[in-house]
Amino acid sequence: MYRRAFPKLASAVAVRNDGWAQRGGIDRVLTLDCGRTYTVDEKVRMEDWPDILLERWSDEARRIPGWVQKPLACDFIAYAFAPSGICYLLPVVPLQRAWRQHGKEWIRQYGTRRAQNVGYVSVSVPVPKDVLMRAIAEAMVVSLPVTLA
Repeated sequence: MYRRAFPKLASAVAVRNDGWAQRGGIDRVLTLDCGRTYTVDEKVRMEDWPDILLERWSDEARRIPGWVQKPLACDFIAYAFAPSGICYLLPVVPLQRAWRQHGKEWIRQYGTRRAQNVGYVSVSVPVPKDVLMRAIAEAMVVSLPVTLA
């Protein structure tokens, strides 16, 4: 998948050990032939769904922010659907800006999904793929106030 997205990919190294990189959302470091690097947080869903789950709370009770609203060290979220083999490379900065602009509306409109983990519950918002991709594209456009002299 990474080779298709980055034709000049030289290496894709998995980050397995716990540390600042893992805690910052880095699962893989991609290096291109030119030396440019990208960091990726990998998410995989085992069924094809019409939405992308945006993790609002990593731990609901302790109010630990999920990956859509906490500072991340990675460049992309690679959000894959295993059965279809489709992966969305979501740029983190525009994704999180889209969340700040639309998150409350998405919670009202699409609700939340809770996942019971060992010792904690995470909460995500299922945003339809087309809605999310449109919001990310819009978040990439920043307008400055125009002042008349």
